[in-house]
Amino acid sequence: MSPAPHLLAINFRDPGHPEAGGAELHLEEILLEAVRRGWRVTWLACGFAGGAPESQHRGMRVLRRGSWWNFNLVVPGVLRREFSRPAPDLVVEDINKIPCFAPWWTRAPVAAIVPHLFGATAFLEASIPVATYVVLLEWFIPFVYRRSPFVAISESTRDDLVRRGIAPERVSVVHCGMDHGTYHHDPAVAKSAGPTIVFLGRLRRYKGVDWVMRAMPRVRERVPGARLVVVGDGPFRAELEHAARRLGVEEAVEFRGFLPRAEKVRALQQAWALVQPSPKEGWGLTVVEAGACGTAVVSADSPGLRDSVRRDQTGLLVPHGDDALLAEALTRVLEDGGLRARFEAGGRAWAERFTWPDCARRSLDALLGSRGRG
Repeated sequence: MSPAPHLLAINFRDPGHPEAGGAELHLEEILLEAVRRGWRVTWLACGFAGGAPESQHRGMRVLRRGSWWNFNLVVPGVLRREFSRPAPDLVVEDINKIPCFAPWWTRAPVAAIVPHLFGATAFLEASIPVATYVVLLEWFIPFVYRRSPFVAISESTRDDLVRRGIAPERVSVVHCGMDHGTYHHDPAVAKSAGPTIVFLGRLRRYKGVDWVMRAMPRVRERVPGARLVVVGDGPFRAELEHAARRLGVEEAVEFRGFLPRAEKVRALQQAWALVQPSPKEGWGLTVVEAGACGTAVVSADSPGLRDSVRRDQTGLLVPHGDDALLAEALTRVLEDGGLRARFEAGGRAWAERFTWPDCARRSLDALLGSRGRG
């Protein structure tokens, strides 16, 4: 009997990382599909405080090497020392932070998953030297991965890859799935008594929550009872709290931090609208989750988000950075019950199209290409 084929996945975080998010969930679902097909799967990620160097997760071996700050630099040595004799049958690199350039360090075929590339948005979050470093590394992707198949999670990401020099025929678009058992409309959960907007995500500068803060005074002028509930945490929280005080909306903004999943879902179900202000996303899973929960969406008209929000069907899209237009869109949704009802119904219908089993199957097929087994 021939041994089970070996798939090595490379990603900065694994599901056990305290900051694991949508990208890790997406990769996990794909790798679980590989396990179901009989592959032996190893997940290589960075270490973190309290994280064991090796563990097991749902039939996968998880290895943690290096740290958040040097993971891409230690990957070459790890591939040489631990994964060269024999080489894996397939390496899947999830390029969702910066590339590790796996094709340079292994004889195995390499396939790539790309949620999105930072490009100029790196300068919104990081210092000029760090952002320049990120942009420079991304510039090499078309050359280093010139033989690799790609899976992009949105049309916007595909177009970005093609503009950078990746051949269109090597990029498959597979949208993210949905956990319908968790994110769903519950008629027993009523909308909040007052007009409530929810933001859900990490509090980092590049997520654009400061734009929502600037829009809130205008929203409150038209809808005096409007509140913003911020679910999530991160290094930008203190600045956002200061902005709320400076703008005079401190009493209308509630920072709830990270919430258990059930409480997060209830916050989505109770909200009158979800706001997604990011200048760039891979797909925008939270807006589809909000739709599944029966909540209207107001979103930046940004790459990724313009793919996951159906314009004027599940929500409104607003040019990124325009305070007045964001305030107008939020006000319109809060004031117009008929519009909200239409978006709520549209969001539920749109979300029904996406399942994790379908996403995992199609993604793995694209990554395997002619090497598919099982």
